[in-house]
Amino acid sequence: MSGGERAVDEGTTPGAAPALRAFLPSDVPQVAELERQLFGPSAWSEAMLAGELRAHGRWYVVATLGDTVVGYAGLWFDGDVAQVMTIGVAPAIQRQGVGTMLLTALLDRARELGASAALLEVRVDNAPAIALYERFGFVVLTRRRRYYQPEDVDAWTMRLELGGAGGADGGVAADGGPDAAAGTDPVAGLDADLDADAGADPDAG
Repeated sequence: MSGGERAVDEGTTPGAAPALRAFLPSDVPQVAELERQLFGPSAWSEAMLAGELRAHGRWYVVATLGDTVVGYAGLWFDGDVAQVMTIGVAPAIQRQGVGTMLLTALLDRARELGASAALLEVRVDNAPAIALYERFGFVVLTRRRRYYQPEDVDAWTMRLELGGAGGADGGVAADGGPDAAAGTDPVAGLDADLDADAGADPDAG
């Protein structure tokens, strides 16, 4: 999916490196706005995002420039396998490695928790996102028909072995949020990132 333009706050130093921190309840309005820009009809609402922060086994982070949230990502760990719930990066800050930073943080956290593997779903037509995940070592397991709604698009389920309690060395999923059955591709803006050097961003899908 692609998103509309969203400028970072004035006063943010051009080229400054984003900082990574915990996703706080006070960040929900900014993240919900990014969701709308990046994922359109599949965007999570403020209520859904707030629910994710309270849900068992979740771990969410944001990337910030000053007081502006420019990226966000989340992980769900069920005691065995980690699932990447979402990754998004503001259009104005894509092509700067933010998505790669977020995905790396999720995988590092999954390994800390002892996850055996990481899973994700990604749209079959999202070639840049698929390329990024493959670069991290994810492999396709299966195709899920009509997973993304209301777009009616299939998804690939991908897995990365992590070497935790029951695995080798790690994978993450780009989906499975508040309504995983309906499917929302949490990777927006990725196509722009792959141009940036070796590090593509799982920013926008």
